[in-house]
Amino acid sequence: MAAIEVSGLVKTYDGVVAVDGVDLTVEPGEVLALLGPNGAGKTTTVEILEGHRRRDGGTVRVLGYDPEQGDRAFRERIGIVLQEGGLEETLTVREALEIYGAAYPRRLDADRLVELVELGDKADARIRTLSGGQRRRLDLALALVGDPELVFLDEPTTGFDPSARRRAWDTLEALASMGKTILLTTHYMEEANRLAHRIVMMAHGRVVAEGSPDELRRRYGSRTAIRFRAVDGIPVEAARLEGDRVVVETDRPTETLHRLTSWATERGIELQDLEVHRPGLEDIYLELTR
Repeated sequence: MAAIEVSGLVKTYDGVVAVDGVDLTVEPGEVLALLGPNGAGKTTTVEILEGHRRRDGGTVRVLGYDPEQGDRAFRERIGIVLQEGGLEETLTVREALEIYGAAYPRRLDADRLVELVELGDKADARIRTLSGGQRRRLDLALALVGDPELVFLDEPTTGFDPSARRRAWDTLEALASMGKTILLTTHYMEEANRLAHRIVMMAHGRVVAEGSPDELRRRYGSRTAIRFRAVDGIPVEAARLEGDRVVVETDRPTETLHRLTSWATERGIELQDLEVHRPGLEDIYLELTR
Protein backbone atom coordinates (compact mmCIF):
# COMPACT_ATOMS: atom_id res chain seq x y z
CA MET A 1 0.00 0.00 0.00
CA ALA A 2 1.27 3.46 -0.90
CA ALA A 3 2.07 5.85 1.94
CA ILE A 4 0.16 8.61 0.14
CA GLU A 5 -2.48 8.18 -2.58
CA VAL A 6 -4.20 11.22 -4.07
CA SER A 7 -6.62 11.19 -6.98
CA GLY A 8 -8.38 14.15 -8.55
CA LEU A 9 -7.68 16.49 -5.62
CA VAL A 10 -9.52 19.83 -5.89
CA LYS A 11 -9.53 22.87 -3.61
CA THR A 12 -11.06 26.27 -4.32
CA TYR A 13 -11.06 29.57 -2.44
CA ASP A 14 -13.89 31.99 -3.23
CA GLY A 15 -14.28 30.52 -6.69
CA VAL A 16 -10.53 30.49 -7.43
CA VAL A 17 -9.14 27.01 -8.08
CA ALA A 18 -5.99 26.52 -5.98
CA VAL A 19 -5.61 22.77 -6.59
CA ASP A 20 -6.98 21.50 -9.88
CA GLY A 21 -7.25 17.72 -10.17
CA VAL A 22 -3.92 16.67 -8.65
CA ASP A 23 -2.93 12.98 -8.71
CA LEU A 24 -0.06 11.96 -6.48
CA THR A 25 1.46 8.77 -5.10
CA VAL A 26 4.27 8.40 -2.57
CA GLU A 27 5.63 4.94 -1.83
CA PRO A 28 6.79 3.79 1.64
CA GLY A 29 10.38 4.81 2.27
CA GLU A 30 10.40 7.29 -0.61
CA VAL A 31 11.66 10.87 -0.38
CA LEU A 32 9.48 13.03 -2.62
CA ALA A 33 10.15 16.72 -3.25
CA LEU A 34 7.14 18.86 -4.14
CA LEU A 35 8.25 21.95 -6.06
CA GLY A 36 6.38 24.95 -7.35
CA PRO A 37 6.32 28.74 -7.28
CA ASN A 38 4.21 30.65 -4.77
CA GLY A 39 0.56 30.12 -5.67
CA ALA A 40 1.18 26.79 -7.41
CA GLY A 41 -1.00 24.91 -4.90
CA LYS A 42 1.70 22.89 -3.21
CA THR A 43 1.16 24.29 0.30
CA THR A 44 -2.60 23.71 0.05
CA THR A 45 -1.96 20.17 -1.16
CA VAL A 46 0.37 19.43 1.75
CA GLU A 47 -2.05 20.94 4.30
CA ILE A 48 -4.80 18.65 2.98
CA LEU A 49 -2.49 15.63 3.29
CA GLU A 50 -1.66 16.64 6.87
CA GLY A 51 -5.35 16.96 7.73
CA HIS A 52 -5.13 20.71 8.36
CA ARG A 53 -7.40 21.70 5.46
CA ARG A 54 -10.54 20.21 3.92
CA ARG A 55 -10.65 19.35 0.24
CA ASP A 56 -13.49 20.16 -2.16
CA GLY A 57 -13.09 17.11 -4.34
CA GLY A 58 -11.06 13.98 -5.00
CA THR A 59 -9.88 11.15 -2.79
CA VAL A 60 -6.96 11.21 -0.36
CA ARG A 61 -5.46 8.34 1.64
CA VAL A 62 -2.43 8.88 3.89
CA LEU A 63 -1.10 5.74 5.59
CA GLY A 64 -4.49 4.22 4.82
CA TYR A 65 -6.43 7.05 6.54
CA ASP A 66 -8.53 9.89 5.25
CA PRO A 67 -6.62 12.79 6.87
CA GLU A 68 -9.77 14.91 6.90
CA GLN A 69 -11.10 12.74 9.71
CA GLY A 70 -8.14 13.68 11.91
CA ASP A 71 -8.05 10.39 13.82
CA ARG A 72 -5.57 10.23 16.72
CA ALA A 73 -4.17 6.99 15.32
CA PHE A 74 -3.35 8.87 12.11
CA ARG A 75 -1.73 11.78 13.97
CA GLU A 76 0.50 9.42 15.93
CA ARG A 77 2.00 8.06 12.71
CA ILE A 78 3.00 11.34 11.05
CA GLY A 79 5.49 14.10 11.88
CA ILE A 80 5.26 17.67 10.65
CA VAL A 81 7.94 20.35 10.38
CA LEU A 82 6.29 23.69 9.61
CA GLN A 83 8.02 26.76 8.19
CA GLU A 84 7.63 28.44 11.57
CA GLY A 85 7.20 26.78 14.96
CA GLY A 86 6.20 28.12 18.36
CA LEU A 87 7.84 26.77 21.49
CA GLU A 88 8.04 27.76 25.14
CA GLU A 89 11.47 29.35 25.14
CA THR A 90 12.24 28.72 28.81
CA LEU A 91 12.33 24.96 28.21
CA THR A 92 15.58 23.20 27.49
CA VAL A 93 15.94 21.17 24.31
CA ARG A 94 15.73 17.90 26.27
CA GLU A 95 12.69 19.07 28.27
CA ALA A 96 10.84 20.03 25.09
CA LEU A 97 11.48 16.61 23.56
CA GLU A 98 10.40 14.78 26.72
CA ILE A 99 7.20 16.83 27.07
CA TYR A 100 6.22 16.38 23.43
CA GLY A 101 7.16 12.71 23.51
CA ALA A 102 4.85 12.03 26.45
CA ALA A 103 1.86 12.44 24.10
CA TYR A 104 2.87 9.44 21.94
CA PRO A 105 2.43 5.73 22.69
CA ARG A 106 5.84 5.06 21.17
CA ARG A 107 8.62 7.58 21.11
CA LEU A 108 12.28 8.02 20.30
CA ASP A 109 14.71 8.65 23.13
CA ALA A 110 15.51 12.35 23.60
CA ASP A 111 19.27 11.75 23.72
CA ARG A 112 19.12 9.79 20.47
CA LEU A 113 17.15 12.58 18.81
CA VAL A 114 19.51 15.38 19.83
CA GLU A 115 22.41 13.42 18.39
CA LEU A 116 20.48 12.72 15.16
CA VAL A 117 19.82 16.44 14.59
CA GLU A 118 23.29 17.48 15.84
CA LEU A 119 22.11 19.25 18.98
CA GLY A 120 23.94 17.01 21.47
CA ASP A 121 25.93 19.92 22.90
CA LYS A 122 22.70 21.94 23.27
CA ALA A 123 20.56 19.31 25.02
CA ASP A 124 20.43 21.31 28.27
CA ALA A 125 20.38 24.76 26.66
CA ARG A 126 17.27 26.97 26.88
CA ILE A 127 15.42 27.24 23.59
CA ARG A 128 15.72 31.04 23.72
CA THR A 129 19.51 30.72 23.40
CA LEU A 130 19.41 28.69 20.16
CA SER A 131 20.31 30.15 16.78
CA GLY A 132 17.82 30.05 13.92
CA GLY A 133 19.41 26.97 12.40
CA GLN A 134 19.48 25.19 15.76
CA ARG A 135 15.78 25.92 16.27
CA ARG A 136 15.00 24.40 12.88
CA ARG A 137 16.91 21.27 13.90
CA LEU A 138 14.89 21.19 17.11
CA ASP A 139 11.70 21.49 15.03
CA LEU A 140 12.81 18.39 13.13
CA ALA A 141 13.56 16.53 16.36
CA LEU A 142 10.08 17.37 17.69
CA ALA A 143 8.51 16.07 14.48
CA LEU A 144 10.40 12.79 14.96
CA VAL A 145 9.78 12.32 18.68
CA GLY A 146 6.76 10.06 18.08
CA ASP A 147 8.79 7.83 15.71
CA PRO A 148 6.53 8.67 12.72
CA GLU A 149 6.32 6.60 9.56
CA LEU A 150 5.74 9.68 7.40
CA VAL A 151 7.34 13.12 7.81
CA PHE A 152 6.19 16.34 6.17
CA LEU A 153 9.00 18.90 5.79
CA ASP A 154 7.90 22.38 4.70
CA GLU A 155 10.92 24.42 3.55
CA PRO A 156 13.11 22.87 6.29
CA THR A 157 16.30 24.80 5.45
CA THR A 158 14.89 28.25 4.70
CA GLY A 159 17.20 30.89 6.16
CA PHE A 160 20.15 28.51 6.61
CA ASP A 161 23.61 29.55 5.52
CA PRO A 162 25.25 27.13 3.03
CA SER A 163 27.20 25.27 5.73
CA ALA A 164 24.14 24.79 7.96
CA ARG A 165 22.07 23.70 4.96
CA ARG A 166 24.52 20.97 4.05
CA ARG A 167 24.59 19.71 7.65
CA ALA A 168 20.80 19.62 7.56
CA TRP A 169 20.94 17.56 4.38
CA ASP A 170 23.15 15.05 6.15
CA THR A 171 20.53 14.83 8.90
CA LEU A 172 17.70 14.32 6.41
CA GLU A 173 19.68 11.62 4.61
CA ALA A 174 20.16 9.87 7.95
CA LEU A 175 16.40 10.15 8.48
CA ALA A 176 15.71 8.60 5.07
CA SER A 177 18.15 5.78 5.86
CA MET A 178 15.89 4.91 8.82
CA GLY A 179 13.17 3.99 6.30
CA LYS A 180 10.98 7.04 6.90
CA THR A 181 8.76 8.29 4.11
CA ILE A 182 9.41 12.00 3.53
CA LEU A 183 7.42 14.60 1.64
CA LEU A 184 9.57 17.69 1.23
CA THR A 185 8.70 21.14 -0.11
CA THR A 186 11.63 23.34 -1.05
CA HIS A 187 12.71 26.19 -3.30
CA TYR A 188 16.29 24.91 -3.45
CA MET A 189 16.91 22.83 -6.58
CA GLU A 190 20.20 21.50 -5.20
CA GLU A 191 18.32 20.31 -2.11
CA ALA A 192 15.72 18.48 -4.20
CA ASN A 193 18.40 16.99 -6.44
CA ARG A 194 20.42 15.66 -3.50
CA LEU A 195 17.63 14.38 -1.25
CA ALA A 196 14.68 13.35 -3.42
CA HIS A 197 14.14 9.97 -5.01
CA ARG A 198 11.40 11.64 -7.06
CA ILE A 199 10.33 15.21 -7.80
CA VAL A 200 6.83 16.52 -8.53
CA MET A 201 6.57 20.00 -10.05
CA MET A 202 3.34 21.99 -9.72
CA ALA A 203 2.11 25.14 -11.46
CA HIS A 204 -1.33 26.75 -11.47
CA GLY A 205 -2.75 24.04 -9.24
CA ARG A 206 -1.69 21.15 -11.45
CA VAL A 207 1.18 18.66 -11.68
CA VAL A 208 3.25 19.65 -14.71
CA ALA A 209 6.07 17.11 -14.40
CA GLU A 210 7.26 14.28 -12.20
CA GLY A 211 10.11 11.81 -12.12
CA SER A 212 13.52 11.24 -10.60
CA PRO A 213 16.02 14.10 -11.03
CA ASP A 214 17.79 12.12 -13.78
CA GLU A 215 14.50 11.31 -15.53
CA LEU A 216 13.49 14.97 -15.55
CA ARG A 217 16.84 16.00 -16.99
CA ARG A 218 16.60 13.36 -19.72
CA ARG A 219 12.99 14.19 -20.56
CA TYR A 220 13.08 17.97 -20.49
CA GLY A 221 16.74 18.92 -20.63
CA SER A 222 17.91 17.24 -23.83
CA ARG A 223 18.68 20.46 -25.76
CA THR A 224 22.13 21.85 -25.04
CA ALA A 225 22.93 25.54 -25.59
CA ILE A 226 26.29 26.53 -27.07
CA ARG A 227 27.16 30.24 -26.72
CA PHE A 228 30.06 32.37 -27.89
CA ARG A 229 30.90 35.91 -29.03
CA ALA A 230 29.38 36.68 -32.46
CA VAL A 231 31.44 36.12 -35.61
CA ASP A 232 30.36 36.09 -39.25
CA GLY A 233 29.56 33.01 -41.31
CA ILE A 234 28.67 30.48 -38.59
CA PRO A 235 28.01 27.12 -40.32
CA VAL A 236 24.95 26.18 -38.23
CA GLU A 237 21.47 26.92 -39.53
CA ALA A 238 19.87 26.99 -36.05
CA ALA A 239 22.19 29.71 -34.74
CA ARG A 240 20.59 32.91 -33.45
CA LEU A 241 21.85 36.17 -32.04
CA GLU A 242 21.26 37.32 -28.46
CA GLY A 243 22.89 40.72 -28.25
CA ASP A 244 26.53 40.20 -29.18
CA ARG A 245 26.36 36.46 -28.56
CA VAL A 246 25.63 33.56 -30.90
CA VAL A 247 23.41 30.86 -29.40
CA VAL A 248 23.07 27.40 -30.88
CA GLU A 249 20.58 24.94 -29.34
CA THR A 250 21.11 21.33 -30.29
CA ASP A 251 20.16 17.76 -29.40
CA ARG A 252 23.59 16.62 -30.62
CA PRO A 253 26.07 18.83 -28.77
CA THR A 254 29.20 16.80 -29.54
CA GLU A 255 28.60 16.84 -33.30
CA THR A 256 27.57 20.51 -33.34
CA LEU A 257 30.53 21.60 -31.22
CA HIS A 258 32.89 19.64 -33.48
CA ARG A 259 31.51 21.41 -36.57
CA LEU A 260 31.87 24.82 -34.94
CA THR A 261 35.39 24.34 -33.60
CA SER A 262 36.61 22.71 -36.82
CA TRP A 263 35.21 25.62 -38.85
CA ALA A 264 36.84 28.14 -36.52
CA THR A 265 40.19 26.32 -36.44
CA GLU A 266 40.39 26.14 -40.25
CA ARG A 267 39.93 29.91 -40.43
CA GLY A 268 42.13 30.80 -37.47
CA ILE A 269 39.15 32.19 -35.58
CA GLU A 270 38.95 32.09 -31.78
CA LEU A 271 35.42 31.51 -30.46
CA GLN A 272 35.47 34.00 -27.61
CA ASP A 273 33.62 33.25 -24.35
CA LEU A 274 32.66 29.78 -25.54
CA GLU A 275 30.16 28.07 -23.20
CA VAL A 276 28.33 24.76 -23.34
CA HIS A 277 25.28 24.61 -21.09
CA ARG A 278 22.94 21.67 -20.62
CA PRO A 279 19.72 22.56 -18.76
CA GLY A 280 19.77 21.60 -15.09
CA LEU A 281 16.88 21.09 -12.72
CA GLU A 282 16.53 24.82 -12.12
CA ASP A 283 16.31 25.56 -15.85
CA ILE A 284 13.72 22.81 -16.29
CA TYR A 285 11.74 24.04 -13.30
CA LEU A 286 11.69 27.63 -14.56
CA GLU A 287 10.62 26.53 -18.05
CA LEU A 288 7.81 24.26 -16.85
CA THR A 289 6.38 26.50 -14.15
CA ARG A 290 6.59 29.96 -15.70
